[in-house]
Amino acid sequence: MSAEGGAAGYRIQFAEGGPEFACMPGDTMLRAALRSGVSLPYECASGGCGACRVQLKSGEVEDLWPQAPGLPTRSRDRGYRLACQVRPHSDCTIAVRLPAATEPSVRPRRQRAKLLSRETLTADMAQFSFAADAAEFLPGQFALLSLPGVTGDRAYSMCNLANKDGEWRFTIKQMVNGAGGKVLFDNMNVGDEIVLDGPYGLSYLRASSPRNIVCIAGGSGLSPVLSILAGAVRSGHAERKLTLFFGGRRPADLCADHLIARDELLDARLTRHYAISDLENSEGWDGERGFIHEVARRHIEAGGDPAGNDYYFCGPPPMTDAVQRMLLELKVPVNQIFYDRFV
Repeated sequence: MSAEGGAAGYRIQFAEGGPEFACMPGDTMLRAALRSGVSLPYECASGGCGACRVQLKSGEVEDLWPQAPGLPTRSRDRGYRLACQVRPHSDCTIAVRLPAATEPSVRPRRQRAKLLSRETLTADMAQFSFAADAAEFLPGQFALLSLPGVTGDRAYSMCNLANKDGEWRFTIKQMVNGAGGKVLFDNMNVGDEIVLDGPYGLSYLRASSPRNIVCIAGGSGLSPVLSILAGAVRSGHAERKLTLFFGGRRPADLCADHLIARDELLDARLTRHYAISDLENSEGWDGERGFIHEVARRHIEAGGDPAGNDYYFCGPPPMTDAVQRMLLELKVPVNQIFYDRFV
């Protein structure tokens, strides 16, 4: 294979031996691997977590985000790169420890998607619906959106289920100074097109597990857990308990009931607990107060068997870190804890 790559792409080999894969010009090393069915380790797929770190033994790559927070300068100086942030410009050899059997059943693909609708949920959250040729993904996964005028793709989790209509639906929070959110909330109109690449993510519903399911979410972290719960209620385990803990700063941030009510099956089965963390702006609220991981812990401990559940959670990094620590303190086995790290 030539250094130019050509129609067959660049060849990526492992220094330790094992599978190799082709990376087409313009694709990142991580995306090419997953499209080929090679399970490189990863989580956020957008440069923040560092889970996809590989050591470049030979070859030339373009680094899309040299300052990505997922890779310390010391590691970069030792030849490490983030597979999600490099595009090969030649055949390459890399060193990485491949995880055991983590490849989801749906491989990612890149396709154009048209904005169908935008529905306001709260002052800073909305649900966006896009139409593409196909919508194949597992409950809880995310897609990478290439937005006009924005450098780098943005990762957003789907809140719906795979479907034959090609609809990808996302519950998205507009972050202060967030370039992706500004485009989606302020600049895009119904009918505008973007490029959608997915699905990605390892925090997807383990549908065959008979254990009860506990989901914990904050803000737009509600999006993937809605998908997980919608999939769980249709997975054939009628006896399985489904519980959602959802937190926001103020009562006006709690939009879950409005969305859950649209799914009659889920609405009938789901036990839900809501909490607010901003105690100075809680007028009219008679529900639970405090950070959502603290509220969840009280209920989980009262249930008597923390290890009897599978846990899925998503939200701001401080929340996900706190939930992970809490579950480990409660002696929940790590193979029953599922989340994707985002920044």
